[in-house]
Amino acid sequence: MRALFLCLLLLFAPEASARDLKLAAWNLSWLTLRPAGGPDLPEDVQPKRPEDIALLRGYALKLDADVVAFSEVDGPELAAEIFPPDRYSIHITGDRVVQRDGFAIRRGIAFSKNPDLVGLDLYRNARFHLRSGADITLDLPQGRLRLLAVHLKSGCRQGRLDDMSDPACRTLGGQLPVLQGWIAERTREAVPFVLLGDFNRWMEGNDRFFAGLETATPLARATQGHHSPCWGGGGFLDHIIAGGAARAWLRPESLRVMLYQQTGPAWKERLSDHCPTSAYFDLPD
Repeated sequence: MRALFLCLLLLFAPEASARDLKLAAWNLSWLTLRPAGGPDLPEDVQPKRPEDIALLRGYALKLDADVVAFSEVDGPELAAEIFPPDRYSIHITGDRVVQRDGFAIRRGIAFSKNPDLVGLDLYRNARFHLRSGADITLDLPQGRLRLLAVHLKSGCRQGRLDDMSDPACRTLGGQLPVLQGWIAERTREAVPFVLLGDFNRWMEGNDRFFAGLETATPLARATQGHHSPCWGGGGFLDHIIAGGAARAWLRPESLRVMLYQQTGPAWKERLSDHCPTSAYFDLPD
């Protein structure tokens, strides 16, 4: 029922004002042009075709967000194929992996780059790495807003974080203190902040992961109480979470999920298994 409610909301987009800020999270699912079967790609991953990139670019323009936190993008040049340079600036992590996190920031919005949150990569000394968080500060007329784009460990959507028999849950549990530290630092600075991206975690009910995020300060999650209509529906893995003064700026009823017009398993593989998720923030006067 909630998924149907969200689908209906898609037909009635909220009116934006000069004080609105639209933030979005979008995992672009192995956005790369590296050849299939290469050492950097899993055997079942196919690179994007030019027509796939053109379709994704069209959806990005339709999304029309002020800032998009993106995941699984193989470098800034490819990000610019989705988010046109005449409309967006690109910031992406310095990770040496195919799946990188970053931001597309609308031209005209001033921002500064902060160091990547490299502590999220618990596999730094291994062959395969986890993704660092992309960290920027928007310099808005109303003041600063700190943003962190994340793509956390997959495979532990609702399991126990201390389950020693589940490596994915143990890894996700190990990433939690890194985020707790980042949130605590923003709380000490009294800077409004938003974490957004692919958390690979359902956070409904008494979720221990979300409770852990709230250790330093209360948070507001745009996806709370909803199910995503993306590709037939299910729990949200992509979240937009606000803290500090930004909690009051989040407009909960503005949550939107953009659905693809293309349907079927083949298109899910070619485009992305994630749909853009967005919400509006009402900035103070």
